Amino acid sequence: MNVLDVTTDQYSSHTVIAVAGDMDLRTYPELAQAASLVPPDCTALEVDLSGVSFMDSSGLNLLLRLRRSLQTAGGRFVVTGLRHQPRHLLVLTETYALLTTGTGDAAEGSRRGGPRLPPGRRDR
Repeated sequence: MNVLDVTTDQYSSHTVIAVAGDMDLRTYPELAQAASLVPPDCTALEVDLSGVSFMDSSGLNLLLRLRRSLQTAGGRFVVTGLRHQPRHLLVLTETYALLTTGTGDAAEGSRRGGPRLPPGRRDR
């Protein structure tokens, strides 16, 4: 059975959802539930995938839905910490530019390196 570890950190200016494990059809509900708990007034959401070594189309679909939802509300969305297979999936499906910041290597933007968006305060 696949296990997905999802943690959510709220900062004054944005929310970070960190994911570890495989993002696939079996674990999709766990990430979807975590995303549903993001406050409605969230203006910036970062999904840190540095702990994800495999992602299938259901994980990609969820990321695209989160992006659309945040952009519709005038917010910003970014995926950081991409490892080889998830990065390859985004490149292959031509969604890499939609889901990453487009500046530098998205893998550098994990929680350990600090949030990538938006610039500003880092206090909780």
